[in-house]
Amino acid sequence: MSAADVREGGSAAAFARRVRARDRIVGYWSVIDSPVSTEWLAHLGWDYIALDLQHGLIGYEGMVRGLTAIDAARGPVGLIRVEANDPTPIGRALDAGAAGVIVPLVDTAEEAAAAVAAAKYPPHGVRSYGPMRSQLRVGPTPAQADSETVVLVMIETPGGLANVAEICAVDGVDGVYVGPSDLRLAVGGTSTTDTLVDAEFEAALATVRDAAAAAGVTAGIHTASGEVAAKRLAEGFTLATVASDLTHLKAASQAHLDAARL
Repeated sequence: MSAADVREGGSAAAFARRVRARDRIVGYWSVIDSPVSTEWLAHLGWDYIALDLQHGLIGYEGMVRGLTAIDAARGPVGLIRVEANDPTPIGRALDAGAAGVIVPLVDTAEEAAAAVAAAKYPPHGVRSYGPMRSQLRVGPTPAQADSETVVLVMIETPGGLANVAEICAVDGVDGVYVGPSDLRLAVGGTSTTDTLVDAEFEAALATVRDAAAAAGVTAGIHTASGEVAAKRLAEGFTLATVASDLTHLKAASQAHLDAARL
């Protein structure tokens, strides 16, 4: 089997085309370094599995193990929420074989452009060439890799919300991704579940959706459940992530414990 044949399984190119076409895409979130459970999740039919290196319990070696486990399913692609908007973590995630990056805390169009530059090779960016594992799945030439790599930037701050139209218009930004916990705080919530700011929060979501639609880029959001994901997709978001492995592990275990103690 050739490297080209291998790349067809969990194709980054096909995923990038779907994102740019604003197809409806549904993924799952992983925060724990557990390749076996990640591989099982990757066989369930999700379009992508996102590994969280910003808040998750995953380091560089865990990221490589997780991406390898996802690729073993030959179905979804692996995305990485990187630690920061910086060329080093973005480049390392892509070199490890991620089909794209989710970049946190983007406040301005200039910061969005910096995220794109970190993900693209010269002359379009500043990514250093060293695709240690990614050449098995993405590219492998720089031009191919640039075209097959997805860049999603997070809208989760007052600045990001205020500048979302300009951020969506940045060349190379494939989409915006709402971090709902931080965004709820950004619109005045005193906690990530503060219902007193529901109206402001929903208005902010509409602002993000409208800006993405106007720019022709994907509108992504993290959600707490499949039901919420379906609701957000029906409202006009085009990409939705569901919960996380740790959240569901805790909930399932608690439910069984409660049942056993009845």
